[in-house]
Amino acid sequence: MDFRELRFARVLQFAIQEINNSSDLLPGITLGYHIYDSCASVPMVMKVAFQLANGLDLVFNDTDSCAKSAAVLALVGESGSTAAISTSRLFGSFGIPQVSHYATCACLSDKRQHPTFFRTIPSDHHQVAALARMVKHFGWTWIGTVCSDSDYGNNGMASFLKAAEEEGICVEYSEAYYRTQPRSKLKRVADVIRRSTARVIVAFMSVGDIRFLLEELSQQPPAPMQWIGSETWVTDPQILRFNLCIGAMGFAIPRSVIPGFRNFLFDLSPEQVLKFPLLTEFWER
Repeated sequence: MDFRELRFARVLQFAIQEINNSSDLLPGITLGYHIYDSCASVPMVMKVAFQLANGLDLVFNDTDSCAKSAAVLALVGESGSTAAISTSRLFGSFGIPQVSHYATCACLSDKRQHPTFFRTIPSDHHQVAALARMVKHFGWTWIGTVCSDSDYGNNGMASFLKAAEEEGICVEYSEAYYRTQPRSKLKRVADVIRRSTARVIVAFMSVGDIRFLLEELSQQPPAPMQWIGSETWVTDPQILRFNLCIGAMGFAIPRSVIPGFRNFLFDLSPEQVLKFPLLTEFWER
């Protein structure tokens, strides 16, 4: 279970509860929602997206009124850029707005391709520029790079390489890997890193992808390296178990304190847990 994603889901539940209980926010309107677990799988995301776009009712609406249409009115998500791009292309065709809290790919800012997509997190355009300047600031002009072989990773790395070139940074190698690719590809990427002369590596990867890479590198650890990470993995507590990337650097999204949210999290009864399958799995762990 991805506890970060569970927290995101709980924040959404809390926000909707606060809106529905307030007489000042959206008076006379009650918000409802369905929460789906994408399992970090684009096919799973698209299956749910088609269901939402088509409507959830089993009975076809044959009236002239769409006041009680079963089609979803808006989507909050997805966390990953690759999945968010896929759903945005679908929902954009139907004029259904989508708001993501964590999809950072700069390509999503293109309103011609994603006319109904919005987000509450900065674009990678700003992150890659900051990463390149940080690398230059420390005088690391000979580096290696690796990225997720996905929309998120490839777009982010392309932008970073351009920014690095403008900063006068030389790149020894640039590799890409996705967790569903053959193990032979993973081993080849790991061997490139082990044989390299660059002692600084910039990794623009998702948590799932870099976990596979670090596990492979741990089998035969390379010489000590300075890791520079994108926000997705460099702030994830699960990565702390890998000694390889102790001292990794990157940029994080500022934390905030949400009044009342702590009490909402702790005020949880077994009856409430049974109503939310993800909480049931969390409770059992």
